[in-house]
Amino acid sequence: MTIPSLPSLLGVFAHPDDESLLAGGVLAQHHAAGAPTAVVTATWTPTSRRAPELAAALAVLGAGPPRLLGYGDARNPESAPGEVRLVDAPLDEAVGRLVAHIRDLRPEVVVTHDAVGQLTGHPDHRRTHQITLLAVEAAGLAHLYPEAGEPWQPRALYAATHSESGVGRLGALLEKAGKSVLAVPDTYVTTTVDVSPWATTKWRAILAHRGEVARERPLPGILARLPETERAKIISTEFFTRLTPGPVPGDPHRLTA
Repeated sequence: MTIPSLPSLLGVFAHPDDESLLAGGVLAQHHAAGAPTAVVTATWTPTSRRAPELAAALAVLGAGPPRLLGYGDARNPESAPGEVRLVDAPLDEAVGRLVAHIRDLRPEVVVTHDAVGQLTGHPDHRRTHQITLLAVEAAGLAHLYPEAGEPWQPRALYAATHSESGVGRLGALLEKAGKSVLAVPDTYVTTTVDVSPWATTKWRAILAHRGEVARERPLPGILARLPETERAKIISTEFFTRLTPGPVPGDPHRLTA
């Protein structure tokens, strides 16, 4: 299979496993095309129990070593003992930490959570969305965060999302587990990527988050209990909204710079 040239890609997500669940397919796709890929994770620390699982998942996806901002998960105090929660962190500080990673990696495309908090509305998802929007703009401005490196302006920012018509079977599974389903209107989705060629890689990355797979309520655990064919249908499509700064037309089938 000939893979077209694709831009370098940085994923910025709230928790370990978000990268695999929401953009594992496009991360694997871009890596397979020879494009540099990386992931910044806003919560949990390098010494926490989930850090090795994150490292294993990123290795599967070809997305380099973990880059953790080191903040606490809003709902899990063991994520970063003694550290401030992401939702309580000073905004300027959190943006500056992310700007440093953007300037170091110099990605052409950045992907993060959507504004509603990714189906379940987790406050860390919403906060990560806000921080990323600010950091992508600030990274290109020399007068902001001069200590964070030479300016670099990504060419495109995408929000990983789920459309009302595309949430499908996943919505019912989340509701059964007592979770909310905050899908966005179909018109908000600018890019729908068929990642079925990379679905096996994506699933291996999700499985690397062993602690979440072993539990019933987290999405990795829900997916692990499904028949393989049903699971493949759910994870083989990824939805995005291009934000520059609002939804604009783009290639409807892949992420472009």
